[in-house]
Amino acid sequence: MSSPPALHVSDLRKVYDNGVTALHGISLDVGEGDFFALLGPNGAGKSTLIGIISSLVNASAGTVEVFGVDVARRRGDAMRLVGLVPQEINFNLFERPFDILVNYAGFHGVPRALAIERAHEELARAHLSGKAHLTSRTLSGGMKRRLMIARALMTRPRLLILDEPTAGVDIEIRRGMWQQMREINASGTTVILTTHYLEEAEELCRNIAIIDHGRIVQHTAMKALLATLDVEGFVFDIDGELPALLPQIEGVRLTARDVRTLDVEMPRTMNLNLLFSALGESGIVVRSMRNRSNRLEELFLRLTAREVAAS
Repeated sequence: MSSPPALHVSDLRKVYDNGVTALHGISLDVGEGDFFALLGPNGAGKSTLIGIISSLVNASAGTVEVFGVDVARRRGDAMRLVGLVPQEINFNLFERPFDILVNYAGFHGVPRALAIERAHEELARAHLSGKAHLTSRTLSGGMKRRLMIARALMTRPRLLILDEPTAGVDIEIRRGMWQQMREINASGTTVILTTHYLEEAEELCRNIAIIDHGRIVQHTAMKALLATLDVEGFVFDIDGELPALLPQIEGVRLTARDVRTLDVEMPRTMNLNLLFSALGESGIVVRSMRNRSNRLEELFLRLTAREVAAS
């Protein structure tokens, strides 16, 4: 008999008291040991879904199981399997990192001696051992984010949910946190990541679901999704100003960001020199160019474009 997935969501619905439907019967599975991206625009339903998985929000209908444990029927058992790192920094800034970890573990029933041992382990893994006994308000933004992850790991969850874990930190610190997340996943912990840094999801995650307006619009392997991308995007900086009417070029989508900047989406197989020639015939001279975005961002925008335009 095969073991259950780390997360099983079936026909999940959530209607709030004000009548707003946040989730429209969504279903998805996350395999044990996976590094899974849950992406979507603001207001798509991600926070509601995370809230239900972590027992903070009650579902209106449907089923959520964590390693075979029904979240609604066996809430206490399910909560012991899940660790949540929320978007907001929500620990006491006047408390020491060491005490934050030990007290959190104690609140969740971890014996003090074991909590102290784990605190030393997690502070070391987060590269915070040297800050263990300073007040947390002295930590940098990236250190606070790493401490949030360390705190969630104190209960040894089998499923770790990272909700925007690198929000507000610079790219160098973010890449260091990527390594921390990889190590957590490599140790056997299943990880679900939400992020607005789409290159982060592309770099870290093996599977992906994209949610929009409370519905799953894509659920597949990351490699399989990226393989469907048959176009690439560029930004062209223009000499002079763009004409009021952009030329029509077969297979190419042109959008003016401003009078001197052009967004370009074109087939991967198209020769750039042909595009430059076609633009030149319309009096558009390209001064410089750069990639518009990463591959996942191109697909994300395409999958959610209809809904964004409609709203």
